[in-house]
Amino acid sequence: MKKKEEKSSMKSLDQFVDEQYGKKGTEKREKFERGFEEFKLGVLIRQIRLEKGLTQEQLAERAGTNKGYISKVENDVKDVRLSTLRRIIEQGLGGHLDLSIKI
Repeated sequence: MKKKEEKSSMKSLDQFVDEQYGKKGTEKREKFERGFEEFKLGVLIRQIRLEKGLTQEQLAERAGTNKGYISKVENDVKDVRLSTLRRIIEQGLGGHLDLSIKI
């Protein structure tokens, strides 16, 4: 019986985010969404770097920056310039940066 009680009290991630940050379109929720996108960028860069077997220092050397900068980008401590992001992805990781604008 306890499992049913636990199951019924579990919330989806969407429900949790709605409760904590408000519904989509509210100022608090929009701020959260922007922060999440920035966090996600650092996680993606780190994940690809690790898949390619590169250290932060090796990636930095390829991208023409330094290890500390790569660390800050991966850990969402530093805003990254578009030109630097392009170098990290294209020269450092051998990828392609694809941007889009949603309205």
